[in-house]
Amino acid sequence: MKINLAVLLGGRSVEHEISVISAVQAMNSIDAEKYEIYPVYITKDNFMYYGECLRDINSYRDIPAMLAQCRRVYFAAEGSKTYLYPHKRGLFKSKPIALIDVALPVVHGTNVEDGALQGFLRTLNLPFVGCDVLASAVCMDKFATKMLLKTAGIPVLDCLLFSQAGSKDTDAIIKAVEEKFGYPVIVKPVNLGSSVGISRAKNKVELDEALGLAFTFAARVIVEPAVQNLREVNCSVLGDADEAIPSECEEPVASDEILSYSDKYLEGSSKSGGSKGMAGLKRKIPAEISPELKKKIQDTAVAAFKYLDCSGVVRIDFLTDRETGEFWLNEINTIPGSLSFYLWEPAGIKYTELLDRLISLALKRHRKESDIVYSFDTNILSTAGAFGSKGAKGKLGG
Repeated sequence: MKINLAVLLGGRSVEHEISVISAVQAMNSIDAEKYEIYPVYITKDNFMYYGECLRDINSYRDIPAMLAQCRRVYFAAEGSKTYLYPHKRGLFKSKPIALIDVALPVVHGTNVEDGALQGFLRTLNLPFVGCDVLASAVCMDKFATKMLLKTAGIPVLDCLLFSQAGSKDTDAIIKAVEEKFGYPVIVKPVNLGSSVGISRAKNKVELDEALGLAFTFAARVIVEPAVQNLREVNCSVLGDADEAIPSECEEPVASDEILSYSDKYLEGSSKSGGSKGMAGLKRKIPAEISPELKKKIQDTAVAAFKYLDCSGVVRIDFLTDRETGEFWLNEINTIPGSLSFYLWEPAGIKYTELLDRLISLALKRHRKESDIVYSFDTNILSTAGAFGSKGAKGKLGG
């Protein structure tokens, strides 16, 4: 019997379109002999739709026409099982479309990758691929990631954090940056990926513009020193708390001083109009770094993965100085573009096998959690009348 797999894509995120590309790639690579795929598209206003046309990248050229071919749906937990139902108003409940065994979220960015969707799936008691709620939330927040990794002794660049509430006093922000770092600096929204809203500033005017751009995408922004003689190196990690292994290292090739959204997704677009996503990025695999640096980066990637209790497959991006050999962990992508399958192929792990391993890890975590006790028997509610009524004689303490 096949495993019923719900593939979730889209969502209310600036990385919505990239999610679609990654998810369609995944659905085209899943073992159809083993899994029955139920694609569930989350619109930018958070409605869910199901339909076979969601597996075709060309359908997304006209979203309204595509949704007209789909059915609006919702998930419902019934006991220990989770069903996918058609959305229907009325007195009588519709028959379920399917009993869902496990979910594969292929989503990027805020509201979907940051623990929000993971928390929703947890309330449904539905096993899901990838990091759990806390790891998803922490890794999406670049400042929180830095602070936690510092405690583990993992090298990260220093930074300054600014909030939208204080963004009106840009002179004070610029003064703080100049006193702390000087120029050049990198300005980033604290919780976005795909290089959205990121700028390099070499002077006061550029810093002012970079802050304005970053604050249009996030309520908090970080500023960090730009690495001189920069070389970016990425490494993926696969596994869970029990066992995690690093992939080959890659060196993405940027067309400018920083790797941009265009470098990642638009330069890799095919002539037929479909993008290859992160798989289409210009890159060197393996990265042109020394064996010693490669080993340090792989070991650090695994250490960070385990320290933050990650699961599934993540891509960890590093910054290195070509001359000094220093390196810093830049960010952790808990649901990387294209699921970083291209980093596992050199190790002989094809995309279909990678997806199978990810689903197995999700089911393994769910089995482990079923042994945890989530209730505590008490008779405290039997005395509720003594506390909850107007004539309560006492107060309930915690």
